[in-house]
Amino acid sequence: MNTVLYFSASGAVYETRAYTTTDIDQLVHDQGLQSLTSADRQFDFWFSPSTQRCQRRVNQHATEMLLATTTFTAKTVPLLRGCVVVATHDADGELDGLSWQQLDLLAQRNRTLTKRDERTLARRILRDDRTQRRTAAPVTPAPVSCARPRATAHR
Repeated sequence: MNTVLYFSASGAVYETRAYTTTDIDQLVHDQGLQSLTSADRQFDFWFSPSTQRCQRRVNQHATEMLLATTTFTAKTVPLLRGCVVVATHDADGELDGLSWQQLDLLAQRNRTLTKRDERTLARRILRDDRTQRRTAAPVTPAPVSCARPRATAHR
């Protein structure tokens, strides 16, 4: 059984199964799968670089987990968007499931984030969210007046 962690775009985290990268492709909605690996090369973070509407929001829980398992800082960690799957790989580089020890290790590492890291990351996410809203907002033309200009009498 290949147990993986699925970080949904809505913020919920689930344990599920994936046997191949095709399964992971389906979990993250098949949008050009990419991955990052933890500093100890034990955990693989699978995600889509998609900028589709439902995938634009930053996945805070997955980004925090990436921060906790890599050498990135809260200022430099890539902001993961949409659905993210965390798995591991075997000696041949093939997809493998997370053991209960690895699940415990992920939980431990996630608790190592400092309040400062959390605040810095939260500010980055808020700033990114504002930027996303500004760029996604439809441009509305200035209102056009239907009133006729007044004629002025010249004497």
